[in-house]
Amino acid sequence: MDNKQRAALSLAAVIPDLQQETILNLLEIPKSRDLGDLAFPAFSLAKQFRKSPQAIATELAEQVNGEGFSKVVATGPYVNFFLDKAQVSNHTLHTILEKGAAYGQESIGQNKRVVIDLSSPNIAKPFSVGHLRSTVIGDSLSNLFQKIGYQTVKVNHLGDWGKQFGLLIVAYKLWGSKEAVEANPITELLKLYVRINEDLKNHPEYDDDARLWFRKLENGDPEAMELWQWFRDESLLEFNRIYDQMGVSFDSLNGEAFYNDKMANVVEILSAKNLLVESEGALVVDLTNHGIDHPALIKKSDGATLYITRDLAAALYRKQTYDASKIIYVVGQEQAAHFKQLKAVLKEMGYDWSQDLTHVSFGLVTKNGQKLSTRKGNVILLESTISEAIKRAEKQIEAKNPDLKDKKAVAHAVGIGAIKFYDLKTDRNNGYDFDLEAMVSFEGETGPYVQYAYARIQSILRKASYRPDSSQTYSLEDAESWDIISLLQAFPTTIKRSVDKFEPSIIAKFALNLAQAFNKFYAHTRILDESPERESRLALSYATATVLKESLRLLGIEAPDQM
Repeated sequence: MDNKQRAALSLAAVIPDLQQETILNLLEIPKSRDLGDLAFPAFSLAKQFRKSPQAIATELAEQVNGEGFSKVVATGPYVNFFLDKAQVSNHTLHTILEKGAAYGQESIGQNKRVVIDLSSPNIAKPFSVGHLRSTVIGDSLSNLFQKIGYQTVKVNHLGDWGKQFGLLIVAYKLWGSKEAVEANPITELLKLYVRINEDLKNHPEYDDDARLWFRKLENGDPEAMELWQWFRDESLLEFNRIYDQMGVSFDSLNGEAFYNDKMANVVEILSAKNLLVESEGALVVDLTNHGIDHPALIKKSDGATLYITRDLAAALYRKQTYDASKIIYVVGQEQAAHFKQLKAVLKEMGYDWSQDLTHVSFGLVTKNGQKLSTRKGNVILLESTISEAIKRAEKQIEAKNPDLKDKKAVAHAVGIGAIKFYDLKTDRNNGYDFDLEAMVSFEGETGPYVQYAYARIQSILRKASYRPDSSQTYSLEDAESWDIISLLQAFPTTIKRSVDKFEPSIIAKFALNLAQAFNKFYAHTRILDESPERESRLALSYATATVLKESLRLLGIEAPDQM
């Protein structure tokens, strides 16, 4: 039980008409330490008690059980709780020393499965920073859900079907060279894709040719299938190389093509439930009952199915195959209307589990304020970006620690961590401008800053030859130590909040705050000096390192012991 829960419980005992959850949401952190560690505003009770908030606060302060707090007092209309710092610091440090990396672990998920749809790049196109957000947000969410007791299934729903492959086949037939594609597959395919999109303005017939080739692909034409398979295989080689560098893996690579033979079943179910309506020769599902004006287009007038038909098949497959308790789609916010339709159609089909589908949206990555576009050739390739980030990290490590062994391995962890952290520290529904120099900096709100704080602590612990000892009593009450203790104690609830909001940025910001709090403590405190507090300070340093490393792990980032 954390401090907020303890305060809420004690208040709920003397305010029977107010639920503990409501009290928990009303509790505040005072602006000044002099006013305590937690404050409950009594304004909302004035009408019920027919007394002034000041009088109510005074009565409550006298009645509540102050266990775990050094004192509980009324200050104006607030009930202020002062924590027993010695007791709280000792309990927090003991808990972390005993649990280690398992600190904050819960069994809330009861081993149920969560399917996470993430990354999902289009084959035959380079892996760009535009795919980064879905990849790192989804991967971090998987770690977070596992932390609270769920099993996760990470699905890379590859974009490996659609008319764009007809367009690419046309471009290849017009200008492609087998030797050039084999020598440098993705770069060459991108050139072809960009060129045909530019030429479409002057050659609209290419669009008809693309439709024809895609129809051949759908009908299993040997030449079309051979080209498509070639494009897919070459793309996966590049994607897997990048995923390996990023330390990201998947449980399934079932892309759009996997559901080709599963869509007819969806149409049959919709038809059997009398949900299909004809509209201008097409088959649609009316969703006005769900407040959605545009019907879901299931089958076009030419018989072709659409994304929503495929996603309905995918949702049914994931529910049945994995017995999924939740299905999460980590997809850009521009697809919000699509996922509203998807949930609504599933609900119309009578599937109550549709409420367990969540679209985890995110904002765009831009460069110099401009939107990235593969079609226009305006992309930042992720592989070359990773290489540059690692080079920059290595240069800074060389300057700071020239004698460091395994510089390349550390630079890799720092470079990759820098890119991931910069993305994950951003509230997911906000976009950000890609700035590699800012990302790889060892100063400011960056991944290397947090990693360096962890490495610094490891250096202190090595010098002290420290070994955790849970038999000791630890007591720290100074302001700098208490800032760290307060954060450490909040780690389990921070994890739960991050999961509830599907928001890894909460963990990234927590890690930044903890690193900053430790650096402030380090600047004010001679940790290794012989003093009565030495063991407590070392225990605090060890606990901080434990939680920093686990915070970074939850973000999919390594924590090197030396930098």
